[in-house]
Amino acid sequence: MSLPNIITFLRLLAVPLAMYMILTGRMEWAFWLFVAAGVSDALDGAIARLFRAQTVLGGYLDPIADKTLIIGVYVALAYVGQIPLWLVMMVVFRDVMIVGGVLLLFTLKERLAMQPLVVSKLNTAVQIALAAAVLAPPALGLPEFHVFGLEVVDALVYACTATTVASGIAYAQRAAVLFNRHGGVA
Repeated sequence: MSLPNIITFLRLLAVPLAMYMILTGRMEWAFWLFVAAGVSDALDGAIARLFRAQTVLGGYLDPIADKTLIIGVYVALAYVGQIPLWLVMMVVFRDVMIVGGVLLLFTLKERLAMQPLVVSKLNTAVQIALAAAVLAPPALGLPEFHVFGLEVVDALVYACTATTVASGIAYAQRAAVLFNRHGGVA
């Protein structure tokens, strides 16, 4: 297994620990683990590109680790009342819809490039920002910030909702085009 894949695998193993820290009220530790996971994501990608160590496994493992971290942290944050449960359900549903579509296309023998859409990248950035905005104040002793009269967390909940819906719609449209190639399966 390549070094980038080992780093990615370690990030995946950090998910239950991050969830445990949130669930037991250790937000400062959860924040730093979340930051370390983000750094490891950048590091494994940089190493893979720099040393030409990109692998098929890494192409699948990296987004799995990223989504598992976000979903795990979101579920734990919803459980302790820090973010709305409906938002977690929306994020999880979108990801399940994407995975289900990929599996269906795989059964139809459609080749897929594991390239996220631009709106999906924006959605991921907003999801990360929301988790960081919830975890950072207790970890760093920061006050709650306000933007345009809204708490940053509330503003990010709205942004996360909008980008999750937009990303879900964009992936559904992409899937419809691919399904139609197979005789109107969709």
